[in-house]
Amino acid sequence: MKQTDIFISGGGVAGLTAAAAFGAAGFSVLIADPMPPITDEETDGADLRTTAFLQPARDFLIAAGLWDRLSPFAAPLQIMRIVDAGGETPEPRVTKDFDAADLGDLPFGWNLSNWLLRREMVARLEELPNVEFRTGVGFASMLTRTNEARVTLTDGTRISTKLVIGADGRNSPVRQAAGIAVKTNRLGQKAVTFAVAHEAPHDNVSTEVHRTGGPFTLVPLPDHEGKPCSAVVWMEDGPEAARLAALPVDEFNAEATLRSAGVFGPLTLASRRMVWPIISQIADSLNSERVALVAEAAHVVPPIGAQGLNMSLADMASLLDLAQANPNGLGNADMLKKYHRARHTDITLRVKGVDLLNRASQAENPLLRDLRAKGVEALYGLAPLRKTLMKMGLGAKG
Repeated sequence: MKQTDIFISGGGVAGLTAAAAFGAAGFSVLIADPMPPITDEETDGADLRTTAFLQPARDFLIAAGLWDRLSPFAAPLQIMRIVDAGGETPEPRVTKDFDAADLGDLPFGWNLSNWLLRREMVARLEELPNVEFRTGVGFASMLTRTNEARVTLTDGTRISTKLVIGADGRNSPVRQAAGIAVKTNRLGQKAVTFAVAHEAPHDNVSTEVHRTGGPFTLVPLPDHEGKPCSAVVWMEDGPEAARLAALPVDEFNAEATLRSAGVFGPLTLASRRMVWPIISQIADSLNSERVALVAEAAHVVPPIGAQGLNMSLADMASLLDLAQANPNGLGNADMLKKYHRARHTDITLRVKGVDLLNRASQAENPLLRDLRAKGVEALYGLAPLRKTLMKMGLGAKG
């Protein structure tokens, strides 16, 4: 039976980050995922979405030995721009800029492609002698006791560990094996994700355009073939998202440009299109005996305000702090109860908050759209409130 301090189920961005962080802190880690990570954007199945790491994530990534690898590829997010285009025609009628300079010298965050994150994170794990990454094999079952967990993998490997971290997604096998229930809200939406080139520079501005169906978000990327480039998340009702994803390229470019309210001029597709279901979900508990849930195993939110992965990194930072504070108590009941108490309330509030923002962005009734536009203006007009909201978006609790 193989011995390790920590077993991590899930080799996505969250699981790889957790493995690097705990490995860099000196814990022995075994991480497993049924699928080998795709680390090239041209490979079928590559995750073409992007992830924005907000300010608080940087220190965590530095400690994990990841930031120096990632920073050369990162596009800074200096301004978060909210555009309301909910009038009779899809044109900007309210535009408000939330500038990170109001809070300090750093940008709000940095945007990177998910396939590239995987490439650099896998390379980092290879540098850590106390971390073993097994691909093509996943979590099968576990038996927990007060002093250890025994995990069996799909290839029959048996592992004895002090802590099992479920970082294996919204349908987490670890969560199911631990008997932890979830509350799921299916929103009837899907997100079409893709990259676009455009003539106007993005100037490191992340732009959310609100009309109906959900936000149309353009997030800065490095230039593509000499042109400014942005990652796009276009949220719509499910049938409309499917229709958009199937359009011929020229027609899709025209509809995307129209939906963007022309903020960067004509948009030209610069990647494949992918469609992702949008749900809101939260686990009833973040822990059970010898088990901690992080990331989408614990919570799922619509892709608004870059909250998803940054909530996940807050999970990992909290768990790592507790582990380092008492290494001899790694994975025990006291540690895991403290983890749940430290994170569950904040997660619940953020899931509800993002859900409310999403519902406001879905509004089709012109009166509700007018109310939304006035709300944006009112919030922006009160400087202390504006700064408080920006700090909360970065992860502060008030």
